Amino acid sequence: MTDATTAVSSAPFAIRTTGLGIRFRRNRRGRRSFKDLLAGRRRRTRPGEFWALRNVSIEVRPGEAIGVVGRNGQGKSTLLKLVAGVMIADEGTVEITGGVAPLIEITGGFVDDLTVRDNVYLTAGLHGMTNAQIDAKFDEIIGFADIGDFLDTPYKHLSSGMKVRIAFAVISQLEEPIMLVDEVLAVGDKAFREKCYRRIDEMLAGGRTLFFVSHNERDLRRFCTRGLYLDKGSLVLDGPIDDVLARYNAEHGVG
Repeated sequence: MTDATTAVSSAPFAIRTTGLGIRFRRNRRGRRSFKDLLAGRRRRTRPGEFWALRNVSIEVRPGEAIGVVGRNGQGKSTLLKLVAGVMIADEGTVEITGGVAPLIEITGGFVDDLTVRDNVYLTAGLHGMTNAQIDAKFDEIIGFADIGDFLDTPYKHLSSGMKVRIAFAVISQLEEPIMLVDEVLAVGDKAFREKCYRRIDEMLAGGRTLFFVSHNERDLRRFCTRGLYLDKGSLVLDGPIDDVLARYNAEHGVG
């Protein structure tokens, strides 16, 4: 366990949200002004707007592994993006103790025309790693992704599976105390998924906190002890993962 992880583990919480909410517009052509962003809960909901997430209050303890469940479009990925700071809430607050390693939309930060090698340095650097740290980890990153024959290939020429492998290999090397994982394990072949499982197991054993969105019950039960069930943007149940999955399955006819 690193010194940073030890310090975070003694904190009262890793993630805390209070009254969290965010609006979206159904009409893509709609534009939100700075006045809208600053108005928060005081502004009335306008025609064509809906609350993608509202009044969500949770507290995640350091080292805890939480699975987020719900149907598509119910706010799961939105919650992760608010925690990651990718989106700004319209109301409520998000507090984080320590940094986050966002395994969400992990291929988004890579540049098509740069080589795999250059993308590793660029992406890891953007997430706070120094060149010396990347140098020390480079062979491990490439070995994990099993992509050594393509180091000088432009990223845009890689298959979708190869892109996910190199992205996961980079992001999983970050030493941030909180992992945000959104369906990344659904992509890739069985052998690579098993590699990812082992890597996440190692990170959890090292005291990391896991916030995990997935539709795969086996993955949820493997990694998580606690669950959050979201429906229509609201938190329906916060409890043991088995109870949360049972409630979700009962309400949506999943055998």
